[in-house]
Amino acid sequence: MDIRFDGRVAIVTGSGAGLGRAHALGLAARGARVVINDLGAATDGTGASSDAAQAVVEEIRAMGGEAIAHGADVADEAQVADMVAQTMAQWGRVDIVVNNAGILRDKTFAKMSMADFRKVIDVHLIGSANVAHACWPIMREQGYGRVVFTSSASGLYGNFGQANYGAAKAAMMGLMNVLHIEGARDNIRVNCLAPTAATRMTEDLIPEQALALLAPETITPGLLYLVSEDAPSRVILCAGAGCYAQTLIFETEGILLEGDANTPEEIAARFAQVQDEEGKRELTDAFSQTRKFARKAADARGIDLPWGA
Repeated sequence: MDIRFDGRVAIVTGSGAGLGRAHALGLAARGARVVINDLGAATDGTGASSDAAQAVVEEIRAMGGEAIAHGADVADEAQVADMVAQTMAQWGRVDIVVNNAGILRDKTFAKMSMADFRKVIDVHLIGSANVAHACWPIMREQGYGRVVFTSSASGLYGNFGQANYGAAKAAMMGLMNVLHIEGARDNIRVNCLAPTAATRMTEDLIPEQALALLAPETITPGLLYLVSEDAPSRVILCAGAGCYAQTLIFETEGILLEGDANTPEEIAARFAQVQDEEGKRELTDAFSQTRKFARKAADARGIDLPWGA
């Protein structure tokens, strides 16, 4: 069955160019009404222009779709509230939020100013939270919502010179994990997309031969799946060049140290056991770890806990 978005309303941040534009066009082509949000800034977040967002609106209208533009700075809560209010006035609902807006201010941590660190966090993390937070009560009332946060391999695995960007992108995973839990009862599904694409932000970082392979359009199908009616939730989908993979975080079974044996020296002596991957598993919430550790300690003492394993 074809994935369609007829009757759905989507807000796509940073959609005046690159990945956001590809996502917005992909949603519109399958029936969604789309808010094209773009501040029109340079890749470092400076400047502003409405031209890029309006151009994408015209592209969508030319293909028979519906779209409006809004130049909200996602890091500004009041501007985001105005964008969502205008969306509701235009179409009366918000079904899909694609948090894609971002900037780069790359430097080694030693040379990076804390102002540049905060600015990147403000746009990526606070900006994503602002948009999701403004739409959250609407989605709860509707009993339907699909939210995607844009993460990155820089945050999941690390990348030289990107302490600010990496920290912001790793934070997307934590935000997703909590909102997945909180949104479940209201049919709000929350995922992360970790793309590798040829965009303004990466054109100077990726070899020229690879740029053609990493077109944003090769990633958008993954995004469309993550915001579809039958989407999963709490998934980190990595995408690039038509390739898709899932990032998972596992916890090893670990060891129990009791009494006088619970020392840093004993941890050092048995650290290979701490790292042993046999029996590793994915934990689905923070309390899963609490139950696991308490169960190991209780079993060693013959205590019967009221929880399952």
